[in-house]
Amino acid sequence: MLPKTRTPESRRMIRLEVRGTTKPTPAFSVITLGGPELEHLKPMGFDQTVRLFFPREGQEGLRMPRLSSEAWMAELLLLPKSRRPWVRNFTIRRARPELGEVDIEFALHGDTPASTWARRARPGDPAGIFDMGLTYLPPAHAEWQLLAGDESAVPAILAILEHAPASLMAEVFLEVPGADDIRTDITAPDGVRVRWLARDGADTLPGSLALDAIKESALRPGRFYTWVAGEAALATGVRRHLVRDRGVPKPDIAFFGYWRHGRSSPG
Repeated sequence: MLPKTRTPESRRMIRLEVRGTTKPTPAFSVITLGGPELEHLKPMGFDQTVRLFFPREGQEGLRMPRLSSEAWMAELLLLPKSRRPWVRNFTIRRARPELGEVDIEFALHGDTPASTWARRARPGDPAGIFDMGLTYLPPAHAEWQLLAGDESAVPAILAILEHAPASLMAEVFLEVPGADDIRTDITAPDGVRVRWLARDGADTLPGSLALDAIKESALRPGRFYTWVAGEAALATGVRRHLVRDRGVPKPDIAFFGYWRHGRSSPG
């Protein structure tokens, strides 16, 4: 089996603050975080994931865990919600170590805590991160790659493409809420074909367009590595289709349910 995560040898809680915000498309927002403690982060590229800590509405400042190990979860759970920060997983969209900055890109989903915070974030607002490492771990035997996701995985896949070697051969399926969210300025090797799928208000489950497109696609020949993430039904549906209908070995598929439609993440 392929390892699910590659983590750095040493990690620590890193306190940062908002330095700026940009809005690349209607459904996405990019928050730039920075601060001197960012020197403790080792940029790894690809889908480098962090736990993002940010205050609940009405909290003064940000209470970060003191423990720099997975025991921080228990530490936070001992706090009442009135003092506990929100914690969510996000991909580092871009890192600029020379400036002490990282960009975190948000797919704005309704009134979720992360989306609400991203819309309201202003320079100087506190935030914190804890490095979780990589899940994108293509094996050496892969002749090409299949990358797929809904809007929640778009930042990770775009970061993967930006860090990919020039020799990468890949089929990419990216589903977004609307046509205005399609990016025309992405960076990718010449051997990568990107297909954007916009729901445009259609009454369909997020991720279903990408899943259907993969099922109907004539994929390239040869053994390939799959990295798929997003709504749970998309991730599990792609894996099930590849294994059952195309005979893909299970270890060649990395799949991650970032969220589940109709359910909110616990606080």
